[in-house]
Amino acid sequence: MPVYNVEAYVGEAIDSVLAQQFSDFELIIVDDGGNDRSMEICRAYSDPRIRIVTQANRGLAGARNTGIAASRGHLVALLDSDDRWVPSKLMMHVIHLNANPRVDVSYSGSRLIDAQGNPLRVAMRPKLTQVSPADILLRNPVGNGSAPVIRRTALDRVRFAHPEDAGRQCWFDESFRQSEDIEMWLRMALRHDCMFEGIEGLLVDYRIIGGGLSARIPQQYEAWWRAMEGLAADAPDFMDRYLPQARAFQLRYLSRRAVQLGDGPFALALLGQALRSSPSIAAHEPMKTTQTLLGALAVRFLPTAIIDRLRAPYTGLGVAA
Repeated sequence: MPVYNVEAYVGEAIDSVLAQQFSDFELIIVDDGGNDRSMEICRAYSDPRIRIVTQANRGLAGARNTGIAASRGHLVALLDSDDRWVPSKLMMHVIHLNANPRVDVSYSGSRLIDAQGNPLRVAMRPKLTQVSPADILLRNPVGNGSAPVIRRTALDRVRFAHPEDAGRQCWFDESFRQSEDIEMWLRMALRHDCMFEGIEGLLVDYRIIGGGLSARIPQQYEAWWRAMEGLAADAPDFMDRYLPQARAFQLRYLSRRAVQLGDGPFALALLGQALRSSPSIAAHEPMKTTQTLLGALAVRFLPTAIIDRLRAPYTGLGVAA
């Protein structure tokens, strides 16, 4: 669990781990060099299963790498420090992986919560079985960084030496500050034939926090595109076939993020780019595409007060009615 300036949430994340019904785990907290009270909160816990590793700030990918390097278990679960697990999370994944030795990455659906921890009216319900590399590229069924539980043997297949520090091992590519997860999932699937499979249930509480997201939308797209370019050499035919549609899905997703943040013109521009990249997404998922368009138009033309009331139950942003 990487920790960086999350004093408002990290206690909930730790409590959710300590409440797990499966209790044979180690919780590795990676202090990523923040400057708030997060680590004071972490160090107040006395459970012997908690270990704290401290490093200079390296970002999410670097903190995850440090945690994986320090881990001793044959399964590795990821948890972002502003999210929570439900008590059955680890137990269900252990059962799943023990029963299915071919599966390398087990994941679940997620319930979305707002900054205060209240459930929103939306959830991530991904495809669970017969997951292909195309599914990972187009829809990323893993969904978020608190959902997967990964076999250590699969992680070792994608391990590489840090390009600037040969003494340090990497799993996530630290050159990415965003999209580092989808880059690794695709590397696992395309280069190493790793098998992904999900289990039923919304086993993660995935927190939506609004601050600063609008400024990061262009950077998020740039990071995603750089990840795609880096993987194109591995499977050029695969990427030629699926990348236009994947780009359209990514742009539509970012359009929905812009809607959530109240930027109607930006949302419309992103949706237009998505449809130009692959018009087929409108036929493939007509309801989601139409909802995105209507949301962008509403944010563009309706008064802000009305939009805030409409979006609050779904995004955690604005004022709920």
